[in-house]
Amino acid sequence: MTGAMIRLFKVKEKQREIAENANGGVPIKKQSAGELRLHKDISELNLPKSCTMTFPNGKDDLMSFEVSIRPDEGYYLGGTFLFSFQVSPIYPHEAPKVKCKTKVYHPNIDLEGNVCLNILREDWKPVLNINTIIYGLYHLFTEPNYEDPLNHDAAAVLRDNPKMFESNVRRAMTGGYVGQSFFPRCI
Repeated sequence: MTGAMIRLFKVKEKQREIAENANGGVPIKKQSAGELRLHKDISELNLPKSCTMTFPNGKDDLMSFEVSIRPDEGYYLGGTFLFSFQVSPIYPHEAPKVKCKTKVYHPNIDLEGNVCLNILREDWKPVLNINTIIYGLYHLFTEPNYEDPLNHDAAAVLRDNPKMFESNVRRAMTGGYVGQSFFPRCI
């Protein structure tokens, strides 16, 4: 039995050498379990047509990417919102870190871009994937939630005066002030 195991290791070693030589002698970087799982998640993505994914550091860095969401209904119709994703090597045992790079007037996204989405925090489970997160982010724009806010002012306006909230969202998306905060145009 051990003779067969040793031969198997020698075969694996030889395959690695051949691959390195074909690669110009550069050792092939072993992918972490998180990278392998992320590669699978990305290959199985089924994004809404209003969402796109880009890799600003190139396809060699899958652990850092951006998702652009352009809601096709609701208060945020017509806006474009960019999110950065940083994925840990221990993914899926840890949720990705997600930030909104577009300054937005939203009850569940603060002015620094932090996102309040339960599956990014206490409800994260390794069976969830990138597709689930993107749909969750999309859902924040179609159904903003004033009951679990990061931006308490926006949440209070949404709860107490939805027409005023809609007006504030439009003003922010077209580039303007809401209260003391300036929002760059995102429409």
